[in-house]
Amino acid sequence: MTENYIIAILLPIVAAMLVFQTNPYHALILRGVLGAVAALLYAVLGAGDVGLTEALMGSLLAVMLYAVTVRSSFVMRLGILKEENLEPMIENVRSVMSKHYLRVELVAFRDRQDLEQALITKEIHATCVRELERYDTVIRIPRLYEILQDELAFPQAQLTYQGEK
Repeated sequence: MTENYIIAILLPIVAAMLVFQTNPYHALILRGVLGAVAALLYAVLGAGDVGLTEALMGSLLAVMLYAVTVRSSFVMRLGILKEENLEPMIENVRSVMSKHYLRVELVAFRDRQDLEQALITKEIHATCVRELERYDTVIRIPRLYEILQDELAFPQAQLTYQGEK
């Protein structure tokens, strides 16, 4: 009977840890643990069918769907021109974005016109082109602009926000 109380106490503890988690990947793991603890509690209390359902849906299926969602939505698509070498700027952007659990995906375009059109049609989140000694970066997402403006420590970067028109 004591093990019932221990398992019952684990449920709100894991739930609280999940709510206050900032890293989405750690939150995925905690969501799986929460589902497993809930399934175990249901089974111990005599509701095996509910426990099995929780194990399959709460621990397995939900975590798999969350993993796909987190993996696909935490990407910043940065448009660049094929011929340009933007490595110093890109490395700085990647280091800033990794602090916010975002990946930077480079999308190469043939010319500047295609690059600007991709930003307008929302294929990409930002563009980066080299102009002499500076890197002109146009960003269409307000939060990405705020993050880069506050944290990008690259003096040659010229950031511009291009909001909705």
